[in-house]
Amino acid sequence: MKQVVFTQDAPAPIGPYSQAVMIGGTLYVSGQIAIDPKSNELILNSIEEETHQVLKNLGAILQAAGMDYKNVVKCSVFVKDIGQFGNINAIYSQYFNSENPPARELVEVSRLPKLVNIEISCIAAL
Repeated sequence: MKQVVFTQDAPAPIGPYSQAVMIGGTLYVSGQIAIDPKSNELILNSIEEETHQVLKNLGAILQAAGMDYKNVVKCSVFVKDIGQFGNINAIYSQYFNSENPPARELVEVSRLPKLVNIEISCIAAL
């Protein structure tokens, strides 16, 4: 049975979608951008700060589903500038265990919601 996951510790959806959906033991987390859920403001000072906020938002949703970063099996990372790959990876590696990281793609796209620089979605499993 499909179960919608929602937490106030992550930004509310900005469209007709759920923060995440759990079905069976698998959690599908919608793409997250760097909105601070407390202030509802975008964090765009640097790609590093933006990436941290995105991953904090993912973490809050994972926690609401009774999971954490160790449960993530796949991430999809969308970036405005592939030249920021190294800076993004430096932050990303702080959240995911380098011995057992999830599968991932990181692709450059022309535009993202609210003109942010990075968006990350993930799939996690119990």
